[in-house]
Amino acid sequence: MEERLVQRLAGLREARGWSLEELAAASGISRATLSRLERGESSPTAALLGKLCAVYGMPMSRLIAEAEAQPAQLIRSSEQPEWRDPATGFVRRMVSPPARGFGAELIEGHLPAGAVIDYEQPPVRGMEQHLWMLGGVLDYTLEGEVYRLQPGDCLRFHLFGPTRFSCPGPADAHYLIAICEP
Repeated sequence: MEERLVQRLAGLREARGWSLEELAAASGISRATLSRLERGESSPTAALLGKLCAVYGMPMSRLIAEAEAQPAQLIRSSEQPEWRDPATGFVRRMVSPPARGFGAELIEGHLPAGAVIDYEQPPVRGMEQHLWMLGGVLDYTLEGEVYRLQPGDCLRFHLFGPTRFSCPGPADAHYLIAICEP
């Protein structure tokens, strides 16, 4: 999965005719880091993928799904792709991967206690999201406002600015996000 993801990232850059220097300038990620990533010498973090998705104008879930084979109509739990952020331990499971002809998708997240993930900008401006807490506590910062979410809480919004996922603990934060492209 990670190898296909790295290949997809390289393909996106090449399809646009960008050099590593141009992508570095657009994303704020060093050329050296991008080069190591494309050679498979380092694993992408959630923050790094967030920056690249913003440059390419696509949700992270679409990027991850494009690294997978064309998804089936019925996706069994055992077949739902997972991705783990090596920097934070965050686990993202594609409950309903994006597919051609569909504008919404479901993503399950597990953020370990004490972990923090910052996204400087949204991958797609105006994207509709619904964040539903299943367990634990999550401090979600949306454009400077902090929402403390507990089991059963649902926050819905259109994404335009920076966000932060922070799990104060003691338990991991467990949630579901519905993403709807604008």
